[in-house]
Amino acid sequence: MNRRDYYSIWLCFGAVTILSMHFASFASAEWPTCSGMVPVNYRNDKISITDYGGVGDGVTLNTKAFRAAIYRIEHLKRRGGTLLYIPPGEYLTGPFNLTSRMTLYLARGAVIKATMDSRHWPVVPPLPSYGRGRERPGGRYMSFIHGDGLHDVIITGENGTIDGQGGIWWNMWRLGTLLFTRPNLIELMNSRDILISNVVFKNSPFWNIHPVYCSNVVIRYVTILAPSNSPNTDGIDPDSSSHVCIEDSHITTGDDLVAVKSGWDEYGIAYGRPSHDITIRRITGSSPFAGIAIGSETSGGIQNIVAEHINLFNVGIGIHLKTNIGRGGVIRNITFSNIYMQNARKGVKISGDVGDHPDEYYNTNALPIVKDVTVKNVWGDNVQQPGLIHGLRNAPFTGICLSNIHLRGGQRVRNSGWQCSDVSGGAVQVSPWPCSQLTSSQQWGACSSSF
Repeated sequence: MNRRDYYSIWLCFGAVTILSMHFASFASAEWPTCSGMVPVNYRNDKISITDYGGVGDGVTLNTKAFRAAIYRIEHLKRRGGTLLYIPPGEYLTGPFNLTSRMTLYLARGAVIKATMDSRHWPVVPPLPSYGRGRERPGGRYMSFIHGDGLHDVIITGENGTIDGQGGIWWNMWRLGTLLFTRPNLIELMNSRDILISNVVFKNSPFWNIHPVYCSNVVIRYVTILAPSNSPNTDGIDPDSSSHVCIEDSHITTGDDLVAVKSGWDEYGIAYGRPSHDITIRRITGSSPFAGIAIGSETSGGIQNIVAEHINLFNVGIGIHLKTNIGRGGVIRNITFSNIYMQNARKGVKISGDVGDHPDEYYNTNALPIVKDVTVKNVWGDNVQQPGLIHGLRNAPFTGICLSNIHLRGGQRVRNSGWQCSDVSGGAVQVSPWPCSQLTSSQQWGACSSSF
């Protein structure tokens, strides 16, 4: 790159940084934000993918260029790290690994596009908390952008695009021709101090953004898009991870917009790493499945989760907490608040009979514990059914608290009533009025602090 190119990068990165800081400053006066949770390190060292032979014509395969550039970042170890600049253009590539102390920066008009040839995708071992691929036994295809054991990683830019070109993978899933579990668009494992912002994620083969066994992760100002009929294209899935903040983003996909997970049956129980201290706020989007979900993989435990100020349109289920026999794990201290939904099949679902099993060796006596779940300040229009809460006969759900919830059927939608079993808790100012298990005055004390 010449001096003018470096100067342009500096101006772009500085402008986006200042704009984000200004927005955060404005937002902090009105709303809490993730600002400061993960440091934004300015990289004095900057390189461009074109320095390593990158060609943005949408045809040339750039896998070697990405791997060479990141190899340089990893081995030169410049003080303060390095920014890898992706200029405008379409950069077709196979999957690649990130490294620590780097920023992947996509300029406006830049597209990193995944090759559709599955022969370029390595197969990696299954996650230990899953024991096998999520869809197929054995390993799984490496995520498009991947990292393991990293720290201080930033993926950002001027709303450039990371395009997984997932159509071929969706068709393999539909036809039953998958050899291994489909790749995520981005997966970071065993990593910390991660910031993902100001990028568009499009057409993921499988889950979009999957931080697993991670801590100190901030995902903000992102757009995630996939067709409503694209299978299993979850938006953001923090998995056995802690201190995660997801905010100020738009997600429209074919599966759950945000789903908190922590491992699958006996493998997740043995691995024993919970997801905890996760905040999800100011998310908008639509999906034929859930808006905000907990589970169904909950075997390591999930606790201290807050989802607030969420706007959902055309969703299957607005709020979905889901687990199953064999999962084990403790799900507690979960709060959903200030949520609006329009055109939903179901408003609230908390259920103990959702999700499949990795194999026949799961322990049928490993029952999940679900307690201290608060759902408050929820409004909905054109909601077919307000809610369903089904605990387990040998492990009833306790401390389920409903407050100030109003879910209307609308002129063309007849709103049926709540359905409940094996649950206890309390309710106040809920319409339609919930089931009797949540209305006893003797039970209100379990969650009176939430009202």
